[in-house]
Amino acid sequence: MANSRTGMRKLKELLRLHFESGLSQRAIARSLNISSSTIGEHLKRFQTAGLGWPLPEDLDDAALEKKLFPEVVPFRKVEGLPDWRHVHQELKRKGVTLALLWDEYKAEQPEGLGYSRFCELYGRFARTLRLSMRQVHVAGEKTFVDYAGQTMPITDRETGEVRQAQIFLAVLGASSYTYAEASWTQTLPDWIDSHSRAFEFFGGATELTVPDNLKSGVSKAHRYDPDINPTYHEWARHFGTAIMPARARKPRDKAKAEGGVLVAERWILAVLRNLAFFSLEELNAELRKLCKKLNERPFQKLPGSRHSEYLRLDRPALKPLPTTPFSFGEWSKQRVGPDYHVEADCHYYSVPSALVGESVDIRVAKRTVEVFHSGRRVTSHLRNHEAGSKTTSREHMPIAHQKYLDWTPEKIDAWAEKAGYETYCYFQAILADRPHPKVGYRACQGVIRLEKTYPLERIEAACRRANLLGITRVESLASILANGLDRLPVSPPAETAAIEHENIRGAEYYARREIWALPDFAAACVS
Repeated sequence: MANSRTGMRKLKELLRLHFESGLSQRAIARSLNISSSTIGEHLKRFQTAGLGWPLPEDLDDAALEKKLFPEVVPFRKVEGLPDWRHVHQELKRKGVTLALLWDEYKAEQPEGLGYSRFCELYGRFARTLRLSMRQVHVAGEKTFVDYAGQTMPITDRETGEVRQAQIFLAVLGASSYTYAEASWTQTLPDWIDSHSRAFEFFGGATELTVPDNLKSGVSKAHRYDPDINPTYHEWARHFGTAIMPARARKPRDKAKAEGGVLVAERWILAVLRNLAFFSLEELNAELRKLCKKLNERPFQKLPGSRHSEYLRLDRPALKPLPTTPFSFGEWSKQRVGPDYHVEADCHYYSVPSALVGESVDIRVAKRTVEVFHSGRRVTSHLRNHEAGSKTTSREHMPIAHQKYLDWTPEKIDAWAEKAGYETYCYFQAILADRPHPKVGYRACQGVIRLEKTYPLERIEAACRRANLLGITRVESLASILANGLDRLPVSPPAETAAIEHENIRGAEYYARREIWALPDFAAACVS
């Protein structure tokens, strides 16, 4: 604020409001649109400089600024002062604090700086570094990931078609050790695979992984509690890391990643600008070479390089990699329909019928489909790529549906033979009258259900009457039994000439009506 005339005018107004108007720091902050902490800092500087109010008339802006903001102490190692570059590097080690470093400094220099002055001078040194270097990242704590804004063209040798490859970047927080690779898309499978290869390149996993709010990784952005994509969350559990997305409109949260993107564009992508690539493999091979060169390039303001700092700081602090590779699976959420099936990749898989109407999570992997309810896996199926068809497990069906499946054509024929000759003939007549065997067996099951009410002898007698009268409707057979007609003597019906007329519906019409009235569910279960 004090580096311009406008800034000095605002500073003088701050002093006036404080000393003459007696306003509180909060009121001054609202009036001048600056933070209360800045006001407190300037008032403290004013007091330390030994100035009084009103200011002397001969004190111009330059002199006032010099008193309030004295020249910074040179940051070179002199007798009695710490090596601030060494302090900055040591702070990256896990558990190391300014208080610890000051204790060590005082052990060597008993007459040296006090703790407050020590912290103040280090803060001044830190502000002279680049923005991307200001934050102190603990070794092995964070990996920053992002995609470069720039893409790389890849040409198909046969067709000449040019396709743009995406450039994924991962940067370790403490050492700035950088990994880059090319993939075709920014979709979830490529996003996850790139993360896995980055950790393999680093030789371990960090405690935190910090992405930008890319849709592949973050389902719903939120400043404090974002929704992480379930697959991304599953990957994090596998590698023992935690996802901590950068907050929206908080550039410091992702400064390391953005700095890595900038460095990659300057020292990697810019180098490749005049080269032609004909495959993703060619591009990635070249990226590996340039990453090695970048990581071994010396720092400008600090000793060492990304590679040397990686070996000194990050590599010893990384978590070991898992012994098994990550199994990729995409997650979705569905409500179970009345047919106790859920859809995954245009195929339908059964779940326990007790979950009808419940919300379940579905994980689709390369070979399997798993269904979870309330965090517990309730079933799994081998993945089937046949679109529109169903995979049904018998144990998922209601008891009634399981019993229905028990009635195979062979069992139906065996029951008819057990009931008697007339019943067997009646079943054959039903099958001959129906246009499809499945529809006929469904009608035969209706006859079998009559055994719950009537003995087999009466059913056999009813079938004899139905056979003589040419009746094949189960409803008519049930009516014969209900009215006791099976107990009456039967004589063959007299032959009558059939009346043909265009307005008279024949037997074929009513047979079709019987078929249309059957539930679709029965045919689906048999299939």
